[in-house]
Amino acid sequence: MQRIDKYEQVVGKSKIDELKMLAGYLKGKVIQHINSTAMGGGVAEILSKINPLMQELGVNTQWDVIKGTPDFFDVTKSIHNALHGKEAIITEDMWKVFNDVSSMNIREMNLYGDIMFIHDPQPIALIKRKSRMKNSKWIWRCHVDVSGPDKDVWGFLEKFVNKYDAAVFSSAHFAHKMKARQVLISPSIDPFSDKNRELTQKEMDAVLNKYKIDPQRKPLVCQISRYDALKDPVGVIEAYKLVKKYVDCQLLLVGNRATDDPEGDKIYKQVLEAKGDDPDITALMVEDIPSEINTFQRVSDVIVQKSIREGFALTVSEALWKGKPVVASNVGGIPLQIKHKYSGMLCHTIEGAAFSIKQLLNAPEYARRLGENGREHIKQNFLLTRHIREYMLLFLSLYSNKDVVTL
Repeated sequence: MQRIDKYEQVVGKSKIDELKMLAGYLKGKVIQHINSTAMGGGVAEILSKINPLMQELGVNTQWDVIKGTPDFFDVTKSIHNALHGKEAIITEDMWKVFNDVSSMNIREMNLYGDIMFIHDPQPIALIKRKSRMKNSKWIWRCHVDVSGPDKDVWGFLEKFVNKYDAAVFSSAHFAHKMKARQVLISPSIDPFSDKNRELTQKEMDAVLNKYKIDPQRKPLVCQISRYDALKDPVGVIEAYKLVKKYVDCQLLLVGNRATDDPEGDKIYKQVLEAKGDDPDITALMVEDIPSEINTFQRVSDVIVQKSIREGFALTVSEALWKGKPVVASNVGGIPLQIKHKYSGMLCHTIEGAAFSIKQLLNAPEYARRLGENGREHIKQNFLLTRHIREYMLLFLSLYSNKDVVTL
């Protein structure tokens, strides 16, 4: 039995049969995904799950990664921050680094897809090869929150985006007036991945013993995110300190390094400084081991995602899938995953986050109901099978003459 058939037990046979039917229409087409890193971050995680399943369905889906220097990734991190509306200075020399590395990738990369699927700003300039691949279709996939970007940086990127056949965003709030067709496709989680599957107590105990974490000692509040200022880990510590005045709890912060994010170590240092000598705060910089992340989420009493800006935040879907109550910022794609006071708690400030955390810790039955509602919402809307279906419909729509396509 193919692995794709396993998803029948979650979403039903009819949805799997539909995926197989759609895949048949894509026979003979090659889809080439290109991003900036093979590991670390949500894009690599999504591609590592989607590609094998699409290949099982019979779709020739490939994945390649651009080359980049440390200076290039410093620039693209500044671009990333600017797209999120954060103040960022990008000098002419920095733009030259971006253009020089982009030109190198344009010259040297083996581009062969019938459908070129380019992810985020780092490889965006590859669109310059389109004229030499006359029968190819090009998609730009934006995974970040561009609802209020720096105008100059967005203006620079928009010149590339308008040359694509379609631009894909995670939330309708990120849409911009542009020439390219715009499509809304939210990310998803894989319920059978090591990060989301059911774990045995023995598996979880091994992880907890490794990191010397005792969830039974005190209620456990946890945020799992890259160490990035936009994820506001220091703000999470401040919220925890407010909660601590009323509920004796412990805080776990977990993050990992991504090869295209040079700021991680600096933010981690700030977190350790904010942590101080509080024995109830644990801040881990870990390898991206899915079963460990799974464990941390499953043993937590409350999951937090206090982002300042956010593309989508799959950690929210992951936590809700496990039936955990989540307190998250009302930004980016998070409100698509959480209906306030029904499938989680949305907040706008550190004080608001603290209030919601305290409420959930003091009302475990209410917290349990939120988690149950959240799991059902994720099941209906944010699993991998829905994501694959919408991608295949998008691919097929590129060969349609219609201006408006409903997925």
